[in-house]
Amino acid sequence: MDKLYHQFAERKKQGRKSFTVLIDPDKVDAHKLDRLVTLGVDAGVDYFFVGGSLVLANNLDECIQQIKGACDIPVVLFPGSPSQVSKYADALLYLSLISGRNPELLIGQHVISAPFVKKSGLEIMPTGYMVIDGGAPTTVSYISNATPIPADKNDIAMCTAMAGEMLGMKLIYMDAGSGAKRPISETMIQSVASQVELPIIIGGGITQPEKAYLNCKAGADVIVVGNAIEKDASLIKEMSAAVHSDSKVSA
Repeated sequence: MDKLYHQFAERKKQGRKSFTVLIDPDKVDAHKLDRLVTLGVDAGVDYFFVGGSLVLANNLDECIQQIKGACDIPVVLFPGSPSQVSKYADALLYLSLISGRNPELLIGQHVISAPFVKKSGLEIMPTGYMVIDGGAPTTVSYISNATPIPADKNDIAMCTAMAGEMLGMKLIYMDAGSGAKRPISETMIQSVASQVELPIIIGGGITQPEKAYLNCKAGADVIVVGNAIEKDASLIKEMSAAVHSDSKVSA
């Protein structure tokens, strides 16, 4: 039942890093999506995350079906709200905003969405979601009405992730937000990775393959890039190569 989560966990155990392309259904048409998927397959992308803070276009199902029809790369929902659920995906990141103090995004919306989410038949992956200050107001911070963790407060990030792990989260997702001016520092990633055993997902503001590589060296297990690829899809190949170059060959 927890097939994809076990894959995440096993890859971490083996030291294999994963590269994920984040697709916002509001920002792609069928032609652009087709190109992204083709480039993703050629580059050896490990996962597609699909979702956005708003998703206004109401084409979530169609977007996922198009990806699934074109490749075997797993599609994981990264929902901005409980309404962003599609039975066509492989799994759902069930996000609890553990870095904020907004009860609605910690548990409130989950209570409302629980019957719908359970009925979807999706693999549910409880995810401790941490928003880190990326130097600019983001849609995530605005919608969540929650203060991000300051970029230089490694100890707060570390303790937040530890609490998430002990509360039973299966993944930790640290996000500087779409279009962040400043990505999450390697020192913060290292602080978190030194204290938690869960797979760590890092996203937001990663625009250079070198940064993706350094994040992996610091302890990130999954690198997520969306905004930079929206601007230049050809980055997929370099980003994927950078992430996978840090993967250890399992014995």
